[in-house]
Amino acid sequence: MSAETTAGHRPSGKRVRTWRLGPLGVALDPMTWRAAPYLLVSVFFGALWVAFAAIAIPASAVLVLVWVGIPLLVLTMLTWRGAAMLERRLLRLAFGARIADPYRPRPRGAGVMRQVDWLFGDPATWKDLGYLFLLLPLGALECFVSLTLWGSGLTLAAGPFAALLGLETRAGVRLQYGAWPGSLLWTLLGLAILVVAMYAVRAMAWLHTTIAAVLLGVDEPARLRAQAERLRASRARGVHTAEAERRRIERDLHDGAQQRLLSVALDLGRALGKFDEDPAAARELVAGAHLGTKAAIAELRDLARGIYPAILTDRGLDAALSALAARAPVPVDVRVELPDRPPPAVETIAYFVVAETLANTAKHSGATEASVAVRRREAQVVVEVRDDGKGGAVAVPGGGLAGLADRAATIDGVLSVHSPPGGPTVVRAELPCTW
Repeated sequence: MSAETTAGHRPSGKRVRTWRLGPLGVALDPMTWRAAPYLLVSVFFGALWVAFAAIAIPASAVLVLVWVGIPLLVLTMLTWRGAAMLERRLLRLAFGARIADPYRPRPRGAGVMRQVDWLFGDPATWKDLGYLFLLLPLGALECFVSLTLWGSGLTLAAGPFAALLGLETRAGVRLQYGAWPGSLLWTLLGLAILVVAMYAVRAMAWLHTTIAAVLLGVDEPARLRAQAERLRASRARGVHTAEAERRRIERDLHDGAQQRLLSVALDLGRALGKFDEDPAAARELVAGAHLGTKAAIAELRDLARGIYPAILTDRGLDAALSALAARAPVPVDVRVELPDRPPPAVETIAYFVVAETLANTAKHSGATEASVAVRRREAQVVVEVRDDGKGGAVAVPGGGLAGLADRAATIDGVLSVHSPPGGPTVVRAELPCTW
């Protein structure tokens, strides 16, 4: 197997095909030659981290008795977490293994003790330490195997040529390099060992990546459980949002357009009875019915726009957001940087995130300007609405921002609000998208 994998995912087809090419494919694969140097020097990284931990951890533990050790212990933990982060980057360069940082989100605005509790309570912190301790014996094994195979292979392959040039070596004397036909056998044996060394590099890279994915990566069972729980909660919020939207539409139809159309029907009925007796009054009633009809049409148009705006279907997200910005009471700068149109569900949620946030900006923030940015980030559409208002916006249950979070959750998206007192307010939605 190839070591070029994303933790928890299968290797890419390109790497598998390269592996199946045999010795030539392994020799031509750049990953082989990126991995070989790391396998030779990883033991030194392991020795460095173990020496650091062996000194810093006991010293911190002893000094905890006089309180000085607490900040020292925190600094030690942050250092080994930094070392683990560096290892993930080195593994990506050497093996192509993409291992994401598995740490829990740091609590914002929390006190010092809450931050310390977050650091001590994160299992990934202690798994990092386990990996760094394991790196020394694992690196020693990798270094020994690499030196043995590469050293013996190169010596046997190049020794006969050195003997022909008159460059005697101890290995040449012991192996009795002689005439060219006999020496060719040693060269072939050396080349065979070098082929074994390349395969050993790939095998050790796979083993190292597997261990690193377990200790440095996300806990896969826990991740799947959290994802299942998040999907269940997302489905429940989606059902609740759909039901709330249905009730809103029914209420708007009943209290708005339906009442206006009923009034129009009554006015037209009264006008029919007055055409012969009082034509002037009939005309007034018809004129009132005409105005009522236009008002009902406007309400129905607004209601339809609230369900799904036609401009979004016809012209896409850029045009729809520009139309929202044009109707906003404050200047709004709109930047949509998407290479292709996202799926309709993503477009709709992005549109309503911007619409609701701009409405809140106009009503509550006291802002003088706002900006909307929509861009692609890997497999996500990121929507960010920013204003220079007074801040203090929070997502309360039943509020507009909470409703937006529920909308985003229906496609496993995330909505965050950063609005410190005094501003600025930033509403950010990260929506998964399959392009």
